[in-house]
Amino acid sequence: MSEPNSAARLAEPPAREPEAPASGRRADLLAVAAAVALVAAATTVGLYYNRPNSGVIIFVSSPPLFADWLPHVGPGSVFAVLIAVVVVLQGPALADRLPRRRALAAGYLASLAWIFSLTMVDGWQRGFAGHLTIPQEYLHEVPGITDIPRMLREFSSRILDFQPNSWTTHVSGHPPGATLVFVWLDRIGLHGGAWAATAVVLVGSLVAVAVPATVALLGRADAARAMLPFAVLTPGAVWIGVSADGMFAGVTATGLALLALSARGFTGGRRYAAPVGVAAGLLLGFGIFLSYGLVLLGVLAVAVAILGRQWRAAALAIAGALAVVGVFAWAGFWWLDGYHLVVERYYQGVALVRPYSYWVWADLAAVSAALGPAVIAALRRGLAGARPSRALLADPVLLLGLAALLTIVFADVSGLSKAETERIWLPFGVWLLPLTALLPRPGRRWWLAAQAATALAVNHLLLTGW
Repeated sequence: MSEPNSAARLAEPPAREPEAPASGRRADLLAVAAAVALVAAATTVGLYYNRPNSGVIIFVSSPPLFADWLPHVGPGSVFAVLIAVVVVLQGPALADRLPRRRALAAGYLASLAWIFSLTMVDGWQRGFAGHLTIPQEYLHEVPGITDIPRMLREFSSRILDFQPNSWTTHVSGHPPGATLVFVWLDRIGLHGGAWAATAVVLVGSLVAVAVPATVALLGRADAARAMLPFAVLTPGAVWIGVSADGMFAGVTATGLALLALSARGFTGGRRYAAPVGVAAGLLLGFGIFLSYGLVLLGVLAVAVAILGRQWRAAALAIAGALAVVGVFAWAGFWWLDGYHLVVERYYQGVALVRPYSYWVWADLAAVSAALGPAVIAALRRGLAGARPSRALLADPVLLLGLAALLTIVFADVSGLSKAETERIWLPFGVWLLPLTALLPRPGRRWWLAAQAATALAVNHLLLTGW
């Protein structure tokens, strides 16, 4: 992605930052300790609820994460550790030194390797090829979809449960766009779980390119370089691998990056600005047909539009998104009808018994595990730095971080995601990654190591669901 007026700056290492005072480091560690305490409390209370005859059903065996306790190693274990060591030791220096495009390409390849090695900790079938083939997943419905137009026309009528032709769990819980992706893969000859998992990992890894590229395009090339290794070693990679939500994160992050590129293009008078703006809208519009909750990414789109300061890019993106809505409506699926039905379906299942009083805070514990300690510490710094309104509106690191936090808060209080937020909120959580640029340079390798250790611990101690 080109960035006129700052290409030279992108290719140069950022200026060295002063070391944070001891009080700042203590505050970072206290924030991480508070997050650990939150996870411990969610685990303790959840296990208490899981006792026989407790009277409370949370439907999660290893709270707050949707997983089973199963310490194990696998074919990917050694590779995952090696990749983590290389990124921790060499990642920050390479992100500073490499030309912009090479840095982003290296980040993508490293993310791809990291995600795949983590999936292979569980083995080829259990961790990769078979992950998307269980009865609750999208691929279960693919063989029965022989007529796509008919499927779209009848999609809403099959959302509710307890009828002979009800969609399976994940198909019914999402708009038809998610299912269509896997149907299209099947139509072009990429049949089965291995090809579906490959597509998910390839698209999910785009997060490591799209998020730092967005930050750079909005004027903080130094922050983009600083956050790139953190975008690679995010603990969320445990769930980006062969989870459709990881694919959702990759699609929508790319859409927001294109919106930033369009704004930059209009600023520099580039011909690509208009078509890229439409493409951004098409991706973001398709995003809300991947998951109903992704409509909250509108908060982040507004933040990118404010930072880009180009109303033409925003207008074209809106037009592209509305075109996607129009095509689905023409084909027979109206988003609002599906949303109201899926809320009803939601309370036909375990959400009816999962207590809101527990999950409204335990969900935050689950997403904290996916974010990792570095993002928690960086979030503390971001909240401290966001107090002056001028600094907030001018700095993409702060504004994108705050917007991401708001989407998580909105999703949390809605009560429409009781449990499993470590994967469901991935498209929101990845936009907290830019805040890691606020961490002091001397300690970044330690924070990177903590991110890797979190992912490795989760993946080796637990067998994660979905």
